[in-house]
This record gives sequence, structure tokens and C-alpha cells, in this order.
Amino acid sequence: METLIDDRKIKDLFKQAIIEAIEEKKEVVHDLLVEVMEDIAMVRAIQDGENSGPASRDDVFQILEGKEGSA
Repeated sequence: METLIDDRKIKDLFKQAIIEAIEEKKEVVHDLLVEVMEDIAMVRAIQDGENSGPASRDDVFQILEGKEGSA
């Protein structure tokens, strides 16, 4: 005998399981989301860097020292 579960029931079960996992592991989910946002920001920064011109050594050190815009 074969048991069939409809797609809606499976979808609801998955939703419940995900919600329970999020509720029980809030810190893990938070850390994961922070990591994802940092990765996205890094990708955007790399893309911006690829589309901008080269920077001089002095420009880089001024930025690192917090002296942006003084050049």
C-alpha cells in the first residue's frame, strides 16, 4: 500500500519545520544572515572596484588613515 501526501501538505510541513528551526536557533539564523549580507557587500565592493580607475598608494593610505577627501 502506497501513502500519498499532496503537495500542499508537504509544503505546509516544510514551512512548519523551517519556522520551528528558526525559532529554536535564532542566533544561528542571525549569524547566517549577517554572513550573507557581508558577502553581498563584499561582492558589490569588488564590482565597484572593477568599474573604477586605479588608485594610487597615497590614496589608499589616506583612506585607511581616515583622511578621505583631503587629497
